[in-house]
Amino acid sequence: MIFESILILTMTLTSINSVAIGPEPTIDGESARHYDSRYSIFDKPYTVDFKYHNYDKMSRFLRATSLRFQNLTALYSIGKSVKGRDLWVMVVSSSPYEHMIGKPDVKYVANIHGNEAVGRELMLHLIHLLVTKYGSDAYITWLLDNTRIHILPSMNPDGFEVSKEGFCEGSQGRYNARGFDLNRNFPDYFKQNNKKTQPETEAVREWVSKIQFVLSGSLHGGALVASYPFDNTPNSRLCRSAPLCAMFQSYSSAPSISPDDDVFRHLSLTYSQNHGSMHRGEACSPSQRGFKNGITNGAEWYPLTGGMQDFNYVWNGCMEITFELSCCKYPPAEDLKHYWEENRVSLIKFLAEAHRGVHGFVVDENGNPIERASVKVKGRDVSFLTTKYGEFWRILMPGIYKLEVYANGYAPRDIEFMVIEQHPTLLNVTLHSTKVL
Repeated sequence: MIFESILILTMTLTSINSVAIGPEPTIDGESARHYDSRYSIFDKPYTVDFKYHNYDKMSRFLRATSLRFQNLTALYSIGKSVKGRDLWVMVVSSSPYEHMIGKPDVKYVANIHGNEAVGRELMLHLIHLLVTKYGSDAYITWLLDNTRIHILPSMNPDGFEVSKEGFCEGSQGRYNARGFDLNRNFPDYFKQNNKKTQPETEAVREWVSKIQFVLSGSLHGGALVASYPFDNTPNSRLCRSAPLCAMFQSYSSAPSISPDDDVFRHLSLTYSQNHGSMHRGEACSPSQRGFKNGITNGAEWYPLTGGMQDFNYVWNGCMEITFELSCCKYPPAEDLKHYWEENRVSLIKFLAEAHRGVHGFVVDENGNPIERASVKVKGRDVSFLTTKYGEFWRILMPGIYKLEVYANGYAPRDIEFMVIEQHPTLLNVTLHSTKVL
């Protein structure tokens, strides 16, 4: 039956968009005391400076945050780099230690290229903003109450350690300690990727296989644009890096359109239009092209094999956008405050888009969740699997769709449903066993 089991969340996308995201507080002593009774053991106020944090300083900040805000944060490592540095992830949520059933997990991954440093620092400031604004900013409070946010500030800590502040171009520190480009090291949908899998990449692959992420942002530098899948195409002239491709801006690749192109364009625009300048689409230099509205299809910009955003989308059903945050890859620390102000609202607004579209549960006739049921929106060939709780999510634009649900041992079902702008649709699906009793 059309519109089966459609329910409304208490806070809609329309209402949260009317809530202002206030500036980052400079003093948060009261909130720190409120959320951690052991705050008194710390003599210094909880702050994060606008400067670059090497691995040790970054680790100390993350540990200090996890101690001060124990009921809002959880710190864990997904693995180690080539040189044995932890790949730290911080969860920020009102339920940091366990998944909130029916509510999405989202993530940011920064510093994939070690010399692209802005995103790494923005993630520390984002963590600071979230924990210190919870309880006082309605938008952030709603977001943390309804979402688990996982933040990996540095996927390439080894590369960062050998990078140089003030170097806007070049490749020193771009690669991991074995000389591999981590954003060319994932399985590829279009071409076989024969590059040896690196520990950092393997850690991310294992991580996303265990958590059903709904939405993701990958933070880079060297341009100012939001780039969306596909990054590769079956018949592409490949460029190894953005600087190299910038030499060939007179030639334009064909876009590689995904089944969810409308959603990816919307997600990219959400970031660019809330950004201080990205939406203008201005080129970083006279020799480079600009980007209309500050967004681009990845392959149309320049094709690449083994990128992380295509992997997240095709293999895991996670909608990922790549954000190029600065024309200069590793700008002077004095510029970091400017970049934070440019990106602060975008970073928050983008994550809230996980609550757009359809979500629900797949259960059997007795109400028991069905794990790893295959779920697909008809006409959109990228399928995704339910969690152990039977949950599924899909970001969609307003319209009427048909959901195709299949699981071994059950009769498949097709269910028509509607998505509207104001709030997500909750659609619960019951599958009936085909086993003969």
